[in-house]
Amino acid sequence: MTSSPTATPQNPSAHPFPGFAGNKSTEDLRAAIDRSFALTVERLKELVAIPGIAWPSFDRGPLERSAEAVAELLRGAGLDNVQILACNKPDGTPGGPAVVARRPAMEGKPTILLYAHHDVQPTGDPGLWETEPFTAVEKDGRLYGRGAADDKAGIMAHVAAYAAVSEVLGSALGLGVTFFFEGEEEAGSPTFRSFLEENRELLRADVIVVADSSNWKVGIPALTTSLRGLVDGTIEVQVLEHAVHSGMYGGPVLDAPTLLSRLIATLHDDEGNVAIEGLLARDTAAVDLPEEDYRADASVLDGVRLAGSGSITSRLWTKPALSIIGFDAPSVDAASNTLLPRARAKFSLRLAPGQIPAEAMEAVRRHVESNAQFGARVTFTPGESGNPFLTDTSSPAASLAMWALGEAWGVPAVETGIGGSIPFIADLTELYPDVHILVTGVEDPDSRAHSANESLHLGDFRKAILAEALLLARINEQGL
Repeated sequence: MTSSPTATPQNPSAHPFPGFAGNKSTEDLRAAIDRSFALTVERLKELVAIPGIAWPSFDRGPLERSAEAVAELLRGAGLDNVQILACNKPDGTPGGPAVVARRPAMEGKPTILLYAHHDVQPTGDPGLWETEPFTAVEKDGRLYGRGAADDKAGIMAHVAAYAAVSEVLGSALGLGVTFFFEGEEEAGSPTFRSFLEENRELLRADVIVVADSSNWKVGIPALTTSLRGLVDGTIEVQVLEHAVHSGMYGGPVLDAPTLLSRLIATLHDDEGNVAIEGLLARDTAAVDLPEEDYRADASVLDGVRLAGSGSITSRLWTKPALSIIGFDAPSVDAASNTLLPRARAKFSLRLAPGQIPAEAMEAVRRHVESNAQFGARVTFTPGESGNPFLTDTSSPAASLAMWALGEAWGVPAVETGIGGSIPFIADLTELYPDVHILVTGVEDPDSRAHSANESLHLGDFRKAILAEALLLARINEQGL
């Protein structure tokens, strides 16, 4: 992105928490982070080199090595109580190994839980990468590699911030700190809920910082205050009992891929808005993004018209978005002259904050079943679902986070939404209803998480560490 936000964000210099930011300790924290930054980056490179992927089709060995490496980092930061824990999936196989470490709070002090995940996405087509995916490479102020941003940088931001605060405050650090580094987030966190239930007291905290999001752009930090929810599933259309010769029988009946395509076309209106009745949609985003910046960030081809109505950020954050992410049909190279009897597609529907996933899933079912084309048999199969998230921006924790971000970057922080989903946050809010959840991150619009050539902006990474160190120091100093 190259634009500035249109809303006026909070001014950190006017924040109602004077004191820590104005004394020598702020510069002491900055100096401690600067002294160890080269080592922090080296440790991050070492983590990137471990291809820990939690998908069942991948070897579990690297994932276990990734957990061990993260555990060793925490021990090196002075933490004695470090554990690698896992819960079993419903089929009895083990879930991803999570790393948990604790520093107990002194009497009267709150506890903060620092979350990130050490597993990563598969690399996809290696031919699309300009560097080796699991060899971290510095180039033009960025660090390239799978997991360099999502989310091994989140782990290193937590560890480096804690180390800096420990060094500067010494025995004055009474804040309780719990590290929770998940090992299966990219695989959908299948055992996250059971893991929380089994370790509820171990992970109990007053504040949770989820370092798995993005800043507004390079040079402007953000606190993520909303996330869209998610439902997905499959739609199958069948028109024949079996395939038949397209020359002998074609004409009176349309093939299944054609009828499925016609059904898919009913999911959006002529402007490109989701056309499913019963879904929430709001045009309420506090900041906006110029169209040319979105087009550049999303690599939209020249001449392609953007879909939907309202502000671009509302279309990204507070309105539903439906995509077809899979389509079962013969490949072009393997095609034969037959009428195909059935075709299947997988949809992914992002939900506006406030939408109940079960109601959204039922709305999709009603729509596809009532829009069957030419009487084709339609089978709807629901898939996964996740709740949206909305931060209480008036909470003391959110105010402190906005202050710390602005102080570290030297410019006001903004409140943003994210079009993506982090479904496990709903589990956190349900099991810990009184906790303050802060969603932060080290990414920027060019980080390309999940894509080829994923990267981390090292300058903003350093600032993210300082922001978290300031947050820890301030909560230690004055509580919540």
